[in-house]
This record gives sequence, structure tokens and C-alpha cells, in this order.
Amino acid sequence: MAFRAYGARVLYQRVVAVRIMYRALSAEVHPQSHADFLKGAPHRKHPGVTNLKTLRLPDELQKAAQAIIHGTEVSGLVGKARSLTNFLWSRKRAPEDVTLRERAMALENNLWEKTKEKGGDVDLQLLETQITKKVLSDLRKTTYHWSPMRYDEELGVVYMVAKLAGGYAAVKRVLNEIKKRDPSFSPHSLLDFGSGLGTAVWASHSFWGDTLKEMVCVDNSGAMNTIAARLLRGSSEKDEPVIKQVYFRQFLPVSPKVQFDLVVGAFSLSELASQKEREDAILTLWRKTSSYLVLVENGTKEGHQILMDARDILLKKQERAAHDPRRPSVFAPCPHESPCPKLFQLPLVPCNFSQAYSPLPLPGAPDRLTERFSYLVLSRTDWAGGEGLDWARLTAPVLRRPRHVHCQVCCSSGEIKRVVVTAHRHGRDVYRCARSSDWGDQLPIIQPEDDSSNLD
Repeated sequence: MAFRAYGARVLYQRVVAVRIMYRALSAEVHPQSHADFLKGAPHRKHPGVTNLKTLRLPDELQKAAQAIIHGTEVSGLVGKARSLTNFLWSRKRAPEDVTLRERAMALENNLWEKTKEKGGDVDLQLLETQITKKVLSDLRKTTYHWSPMRYDEELGVVYMVAKLAGGYAAVKRVLNEIKKRDPSFSPHSLLDFGSGLGTAVWASHSFWGDTLKEMVCVDNSGAMNTIAARLLRGSSEKDEPVIKQVYFRQFLPVSPKVQFDLVVGAFSLSELASQKEREDAILTLWRKTSSYLVLVENGTKEGHQILMDARDILLKKQERAAHDPRRPSVFAPCPHESPCPKLFQLPLVPCNFSQAYSPLPLPGAPDRLTERFSYLVLSRTDWAGGEGLDWARLTAPVLRRPRHVHCQVCCSSGEIKRVVVTAHRHGRDVYRCARSSDWGDQLPIIQPEDDSSNLD
């Protein structure tokens, strides 16, 4: 027995020695050291990690929301909130007049061709009338019937139950990336376009409450502004606002010279009636941005497409009268300024991300839900990849396997690739960072993958 114990101890010592030697050799093969990109942080908190744990509404905000719910007389509130959530998630953009005309002409030409194939004598005037009716009927059946949302007091409360916690979670997750990657950023002013319930105010205040001195909320719904102001007072309408220096407007400030350090448009571009309105709003918001412009939409194909259109407008359109000549650069989530590679894949899958959150504590509500969203952050400052590393964006869940990790990443080259990260090939630090990362985080890639597969 003593001999066996001695043999096991010798074997263990040899294994330890081999591991130490392997790590030393790995460090020589991969000269990028721990301190180069980790900056002293542990692997699980490396600079590319921006995901947050399950988020909960601030206590004052949750108490205020519960007070409003208890004081309301909306019947079937939970069911209506669920229906509104489903409706907003499936909501599409309003069809453009040009698109409708093209579809109508295509339908009309197709019907005329079928008529010619049948031959025979026909009454052209009667046939033209029938074809027009048929075209209009087909368009009504196949066209999305978009109408603007009109929020009164009751629908505003339903929206609060449906979207307050999830909207707060999405905006805070996006702002957390700015907070972590640009720790020197200390905004003094905030503009929230399409502010709704004021979730951007609460999320930004949680990070920069000491420096924010002016917060302007713009929403064309007076009822929404009233509810947002009520939420700021906590559990009692008579209390002073929990967050001060918040001002509500129904229209954007007129002067083009007025700028804000942080401009947010969350779930608002999709509520505009046309591409022209969205383009005008995007350019206006950029003119009012002195540091960061943050746009958030539903994590659907529609939401992703709206953000990519906004990205193209700002990167490609040169304004004639720009009071701030600094050009926009993409801060997040894209590690490049090329066209989004996901738009060229079939089947089309939107570039979206998720954040876990605790919903309002209502009867039948689960303890935990997930908000799926797409986002875009543009900066007045030109942002590089970071100290010689290619910080790729994880665009799918990380698959952790024994001694290797499967990652799908969007790279600075503008391509989506699958990368198998191992300690032998990439070094121990990069490997451990990959195991600690998740969907939406950034991953440092030191050397190109020879065997990575391009998903374009």
C-alpha cells in the first residue's frame, strides 16, 4: 500500500511539472501577456465582458409602478399587457408608398398577361375595372396595416406593465458597455427621444447620477409624459422627484446648436411613419449628440433593419450644414463599419442580444424574463479595436467543451466566423476569457484563425 501511495504521489508530481512546463511554453508561443489586455482584471471580468446579471428595477421605480397599478381601474391588466407585448414584438414598419406602387404595378401587369393568354373578345373598360378591384383586394390582404400608437392614460399603464422592466434592462445593458469601455465618460446632459416611461433616465442615472445635471425627455404623448413624471416621485405623488433636473417635452429642442453628451432613442424609430421621417429624426438626433448616440429596438428582423438603415444614413450621408464636423464612428456592437454580414445570410437572422431581468411582481408573473433587443451606439470619437487586438463580437451563445470553446464572432474584417478557441493555439488567457464570455461580449483574438469557417 505504501508503495502504491508513493507511486501515485510521483505520478501526480510529474503531471504538475508537465502542466507548469506547458504553461511556460504556451506563454512563449503567445507573447501577448496577461497584463496586455486584461489590465489586471480576472478572466471572468475581462475588458470585453459587458453582459449583466439579472437586472431588477430600482426600488423607487418599482414601488412607484406598483402604486400606479394599485390605483388604476384597468380590468384584465395582465392579459392586456401580454397582448400588447406580443403586438409590439410583431410590429412592422409602415409600407412605403413607392413599395406599394411597385407591388400594385406588378400585380396589374400579371393580371393583364393572364387575360391576354386567355384571348377572346372582352370589354376593356369592364376588364380594367375588375383588374383594379382585384389589385386593391390583393394589396389589402398582403400589406401590413400600420397605424400609429396613440397612448392615453389606460394604454400607458398597460404599456408600463408590459415594457417597463424589459425596456429598462435593455437600455441599461447597452449603457453599461459605454460605462465599461469608456470609464472617463461623465455626461452632464441627456436627451431621451421617444422617452415613453423614462427608462433611459433611470438607466443612465444608475451609472452617472453624480454628473448628470440636465435630462430632457421628448415624447409626443402627454399621457406617457404624465406617467413618467409620476414614476419619478416614487410611491407617493406628493413626494419630491427621486431624480431631479428631468424636463418633459413633446417636441425636440429647435436650435441645432443645442447638444447633449448622451442621446438615447429606445424603441422609438420603429414608431415613425416612414423612412423619410426616420432619416430626419436620425440626422436630428446626431446633430444634438456631442459624445454618444444610443439607439435600441426590438431584436427582430424589423428592428435590426431599422438600425442598419440608421447606421448607413449616418456613416454615408454628408450633412451640408453641420455645426459639429466630427464624423460618426461605430462604437458598438459592430467591430467594423462594413455592411452587416447578417443581412446577406439566408435564412435572415437578425443581429440581436439578450438581457435577463426581473419583471414587475404581479399575479402569475415569472421570477425571470429575457429581453431580446438590437442596438447601435455611435460616437463622435474614432474608436479602434484596442491595443493591437482584434476585439470580435460574440453573436451567438458560447459552446463550452472540454479543453476548447466554440465561438461565433463578428470580426473587424466585416465577416462572421466560427472560431474554436484553445489554450494551445490562442494562449491560456484568451482561452479562459472565451470560457468566461457570453453572447454579446467582445472577445480578444490575438492571431487569425487558419481553420475558422466563414459564415458569409
